[in-house]
Parts: sequence; C-alpha cells; structure tokens
Amino acid sequence: MVAPLDGIRVVEVASWLAAPGAGALMADLGADVIKVEPPEGDPYRHFALGLLGFDHEFEINYAFELDNRGKRSVTVALDRPGGPEVVRRLCESADILLTNLFGSRRKRYGLMPAALHAANPRLVYASVTGYGSEGPDADRPGFDIAAFWARAGSMALLGEPSSPPPPCRGGHGDHTATLNLLAAVMVALRLRDQTGEGQLVEVSLLGTGAWTLGTDLAAALVAGQQPLRHDRTQPINPLWNSYRCADGRWVMLVMPQPDRYWPRFCQMLGRSGWATDPRYATLEGRRERSRELTREINTVFAAADVATWAERLDAAGMIWAPVAELPEVIRDPQLRSQKAFAPVVHPVAGRFETLAAPFHIGGADVAVRGPAPSPGEHTHEVLSGLGLSDDELADLAENGVLG
Repeated sequence: MVAPLDGIRVVEVASWLAAPGAGALMADLGADVIKVEPPEGDPYRHFALGLLGFDHEFEINYAFELDNRGKRSVTVALDRPGGPEVVRRLCESADILLTNLFGSRRKRYGLMPAALHAANPRLVYASVTGYGSEGPDADRPGFDIAAFWARAGSMALLGEPSSPPPPCRGGHGDHTATLNLLAAVMVALRLRDQTGEGQLVEVSLLGTGAWTLGTDLAAALVAGQQPLRHDRTQPINPLWNSYRCADGRWVMLVMPQPDRYWPRFCQMLGRSGWATDPRYATLEGRRERSRELTREINTVFAAADVATWAERLDAAGMIWAPVAELPEVIRDPQLRSQKAFAPVVHPVAGRFETLAAPFHIGGADVAVRGPAPSPGEHTHEVLSGLGLSDDELADLAENGVLG
C-alpha cells in the first residue's frame, strides 16, 4: 500500500474548519502537514462543544481532533517582527500552502501569492475565504452558517412555508468546502507536476454553497424566481415526504418517480384501492388532494413502529431511510462496513474513534495517522529542520515570535 501524498509537504496557516479539514485529509493521504498557529493556538481548540447542544463533559475537543489529526504544530506570532519570515521560510520548501487568512492580513505579512511564488515557483497556493478574493465583500468574515447556508440560498428554502428559517448545523458548509478544496488542490498539484509551475487555488464558502444548491439555482437562473418551501402537510408528491411512526420515530420516503411506485406503495399500506381511486390514481389528482391524502398516510404510518415499517418498506422495494439520530448513525452496520470510523490513540484521552476519510482508493494507504498535535509541539523540530540554529530559535522565542 502506498500513501499517495508521501513526500508532499503542506504548510497550513489557517484556523477553524474548512482549510484545516483539507489539511487533515492530506495528512491521511500521507502528506507532512505543518500547522502554523498563533502562540495561544488555533481558536477552534477552545470552541466549547456544549454550544453544539451536547450535555456532556468532554475531556478534549474531539471536533478539533477531527480536522487536525496527523499534523505537526508550529506556533508563530505573525504580528511580531520575524514571524512572517518564519512562515515564508516554511513555504520555500513546501509543495502546498493552505490558508484562510484575510487578504488584508496576507498583504500585511508578505504572504501573497506573487511573493511566495517568487521564492518557490512550484508552490500550490490554496486559499479558503468566506466570500472570495474579489468583489465588495472579499474581506467580510464568513463562517459557514452565514456564507454557505444563509448567503448562498439554502437557509431560505428550509423549514415549513410559514416558519422562520431554521437554525442550521455548523460545520456542514465547512466540510463541503473541505472536499472542494481537496479536489482543487489535487488537480493543481497534478498541473504543477505537468507544467513545473506553481498554481493558485481559491475556494469560498459562498461559492461552495451555491454549487451545493445547484439543482435549485440552475432552475432559478432560468425561471428567475424562488421555489416554494416544502410543506410536509401538503407535499407536491406524497412519496417524497416524512412520516411519523407509532413509536415517535420518522421515516423519509424519496421516490421522485411516483407513478412507478404508487401502486406498490398503496398495496404495502393496505390501501390497494387508492391505486385506482380516481382521486389518487394520477399524480395530478394526488397533488390536488395532497393535504387530505397526507393526513390519511399519516394515520396509517402512526399505527405501527419504525421497525415494522422498515420491514414493509424494504419488502415493497420502496426508496426510504429512517431519520436516524447520532447514536444510531454511530452503530449503523452499513457505515461500519464502509470503515467510516477510525481509531485514534491520544496522549490524554486514550483510545477513541473519529471519522475516517470519506473516500476509498484501491491500493492507497489512506489512514488516520495520529491525534492532533498540541500547540507548538513540533516548533523546534520543524524549524531546526529548516536550518535555524538553537541560538536563532532561542532569540525568536525570547522576542515572542515562537510560542
């Protein structure tokens, strides 16, 4: 088994999720990922997991571990004289730079593409921003709930028609941008190897959010209008809807070809007559009487628990899924068979599981290679490897450049 990115050095000058998530996947692929943090550490280290709604005392920040496993940490104060020079020295021997610094900060610290490419013409320079590097909002801060969910349009399409936009889970947009960034950097790396020239990669949460919403936006570009929000009490297609079972659990039906599945669905429900009933026999009829039909289906599903409906839905060849809660997702035998979770041994927390890379490559060694580093754990090791002497490192530390 070969680690695909063995021999590739990545310098990560980034915080929070989107860019560090890509760095973690590159580490899984065998890259040497050097995480550059301020002396107090990436602010995501200090994020309280209780804000996600967990009523639990966590020993360490397991979310931070997910996006920073397998890296080496160097702490550098970029706002101190000599700090930016340390990062530039790191980039001189790097293959890839990952950064989410604002453009204004990159200019201030001399970390713009032209300057780094002048010193290292083969560098793949990859930036993640909230809103892109050009335009009136280029320097606007943008966490994923703002840039990806709200500004890119998804939030306005969620929830019942008369309800306010629902709260969205953080990290979804970041991790989608992570995969976007990983793909783009791999293409840029291939192009670099073909041409010998460094490349510039730019990914934004806003642009990623627009692509993710592409099915709706592609239609809106032509129609010039906002589609209606989904109303589960009056769906356009009752076979594309959620239903509550007797035990309070929900199932989600997703059958976009309703005429194909409607007769079998009616038979499964024990309502075979609906298949030929003039009120419900056609999609137009079902749409016209959607509210009353949905009430009828609600009543049927409410008569049995989710396990019973699982057997019946599978036996009838329906396309559906349970609305799973996280403890069920963790135990899901299908995810387990895909090796979706991987063990980590941490010096403080001991052995625990985290998520593995969400892809498999035949013949490639893709693995979680260790826990996230502590802040500055590898500062001396990495910088001495650049040729800095012990005296130089001591001077930098005394001047507050190194944590």
